[in-house]
Amino acid sequence: MANVGSIDRMLRAAGGVVLLVAPFLPPFADFFAAFGLWKFAVVAVGAILIATAAFRFCPAYRLVGISTCRMPAP
Repeated sequence: MANVGSIDRMLRAAGGVVLLVAPFLPPFADFFAAFGLWKFAVVAVGAILIATAAFRFCPAYRLVGISTCRMPAP
């Protein structure tokens, strides 16, 4: 059952791509070099955001009881 709406999905996908790629781009490499191995945690969060956008399901939303999907018309 989907619990991630369209706008939420687009924001997750865009943020995920930024977090997935930014640590490896030359302009940001120095900033993320200070993070050490934590930059891979940033990449993992980006991958999780992309996955939740692709599957339209967020386990954290399910635990809290949130849904950003519109309710289907009866």
